[in-house]
Amino acid sequence: MRRREFITLVGGAAAAWPLGARAQQPGSTAAAWPLAARAQQGVPVVGCLSDGSETDPERFDVAFFDGLREQGYVEGRNVEILYRYAEARYDRLPGLAEELVRRRVAVIAAFGTSRPAVAARNATATIPIVFQTGADPIRAGLVASLNRPGGNVTGVSSLVGELGAKRFELLHELVPAATSIGYLNNPNFPPAEDQIRIHETAARTLGVRLVIANARTPSEIESAVAMLVGIGIGAFLPLPDLLFLTERKQLAVLAARYRVPAIYFSREQIEAGGLMSYGANLSGAHRLAGTYVGRILKGEKPADLPVQQSTTVELIINMKAAKALGLTVPPSILARADEVIE
Repeated sequence: MRRREFITLVGGAAAAWPLGARAQQPGSTAAAWPLAARAQQGVPVVGCLSDGSETDPERFDVAFFDGLREQGYVEGRNVEILYRYAEARYDRLPGLAEELVRRRVAVIAAFGTSRPAVAARNATATIPIVFQTGADPIRAGLVASLNRPGGNVTGVSSLVGELGAKRFELLHELVPAATSIGYLNNPNFPPAEDQIRIHETAARTLGVRLVIANARTPSEIESAVAMLVGIGIGAFLPLPDLLFLTERKQLAVLAARYRVPAIYFSREQIEAGGLMSYGANLSGAHRLAGTYVGRILKGEKPADLPVQQSTTVELIINMKAAKALGLTVPPSILARADEVIE
């Protein structure tokens, strides 16, 4: 599957591969010509705005395309996709959203935290916006209510931040002797303070000391983990933030190096070598978002499409990582696992 069209910002200026350089989609009957020419032929262009990276899991693309296909849309045949990534630099989002508006895309699909959707909403009040986020869309100011979104914004809300207390409980059950548990925090993440309160409450309930270490950039993660290990934590977990998803391989390497168990919030972190995850099925949420984009391309209005809530969660355990840590996973946890990687 051909990867996405990619843009980076260097010194505040935008640099992009020529739009006409997109390769022909396998199985597509459409020639690879510039998006502007395709739009003139009546082919709608969907702008995808993400605070993530081009290296985000390929399955997210596949799931989004599956949702579009359910509505009869296939990229390169009767719809084109224009991707823009902030690379975890939230300050880039307003400019990228404004560019999509200037390109006169038919729909903007916003993925990640609430910030891509907020940037898109601030850039246009007329172009339909479909979000996929783990944030509370009402609290983020994206919609008036879940059943009646109102305006030009609707989308899919996944369970991400709400699962923090359960992740903490699972980690404590995995390592009951740990009297101190570390928490990797990114102060730049909008709901960071709320997440800290959730984990502090969970720690008090279980009689465990919570130790917080901040990391705002990839280069700060190693020193934050080293600080936690130096204090003597028995396990750790990261904030459910894009930074710690993007740096999943680094986290897995550090956990193995220091021989410290950790629980994560997405299956991608386990596939990168992590020990255990409990979180939302983001592929399902991306498929739902693709379905909504397709329905809007057919003429439905965002204001008439209730916000969907993707409630599917997964508990995944990596037994290879457990063995490397010399850790025995309790049968009570194994019995609840949705997937065990041997």
